[in-house]
Amino acid sequence: MGNSGILTFRQYPWTAAASRDVNGMRQMRLSTVMSGVSAAAVATLVAGQALAQQALEIVGQPVSGAVGFQPAVTELAEDIHWLDHMILYIITAIVIFVTALLIYVMVRFNRRVNPTPARFTHNSPLEVAWTLIPIVILVTIGAFSLPILFKQQEIPVGDVTIKATGNQWYWSYEYVDEGISFDSYMIGSPATGGTNMLTPDVEAQLTAAGYTKEQFLLATDTAVVVPVGKTIVVQVTAVDVIHSWKIPAFGVMQDAVPGRTAGLWFKAEKEGIYFGQCSELCGQMHAYMPITVKVVSEAAYAEWLTKAKAGDVQLSSVAVPAGTQVASND
Repeated sequence: MGNSGILTFRQYPWTAAASRDVNGMRQMRLSTVMSGVSAAAVATLVAGQALAQQALEIVGQPVSGAVGFQPAVTELAEDIHWLDHMILYIITAIVIFVTALLIYVMVRFNRRVNPTPARFTHNSPLEVAWTLIPIVILVTIGAFSLPILFKQQEIPVGDVTIKATGNQWYWSYEYVDEGISFDSYMIGSPATGGTNMLTPDVEAQLTAAGYTKEQFLLATDTAVVVPVGKTIVVQVTAVDVIHSWKIPAFGVMQDAVPGRTAGLWFKAEKEGIYFGQCSELCGQMHAYMPITVKVVSEAAYAEWLTKAKAGDVQLSSVAVPAGTQVASND
């Protein structure tokens, strides 16, 4: 029994030590596994946001060295482009005609060729012509431009109504019928920890949100999210000075005047990311007041809406159905 007791005593420390070693190894393995899972989750989240962002094409943005309009993705923008091109043809014809007339007069009636000029002062047919032809041109332009203007100014019933409020120097948005509201700041602005300059930290923020440094001064930390193919009505106002809400690819621009509410509408026909900027001088940081609109599928918009009503306006957190393209709103 004494031997048994000694034997038991001698085995106990060894057993306890072995148990501690085994437990320690299990804890280390568990810690390693948890660390790996955490790292993988973070990596997946960041990668998921970037991939989601890349899934939406950046359609509406300025392009270095390019000439002309941004791609038109609304009926309003297509009408504006058509009208501009039509007037360009008219202006070109007028310039060619006037230039040719000037050259003809200089060659035909210069002092050497025509030393004795005629003394007449009136030519009734010519005077009637140069009066009537400009009138016809202006009436023609008006006949096509006024319907396009009326189409812009006659606000239809919207599927989604958003109130955009201009502040110095950011935009506030409210989904009127949904109880959703948030502010939108330029990535790299003081509100996001920047100094309105492109620094490595700001470039990292852009990358994390799925953008590149080419979108600096255009991308915002949160964005207006709307469904494709739906009529969107935007109520525009301001709280301090006059701003202007403009998205070139949509063909819309509306001044935001303090104390007044104006309206605009659009129906985007293509999913993508569209940028705009405040187009009214509004102070020293006017250049740092961009607008980001993300047009997504109806399914993605419905899921984002559910999340946003719960207080999460980040589009990247939406559980997106397979095949649906959305953009990170982070």
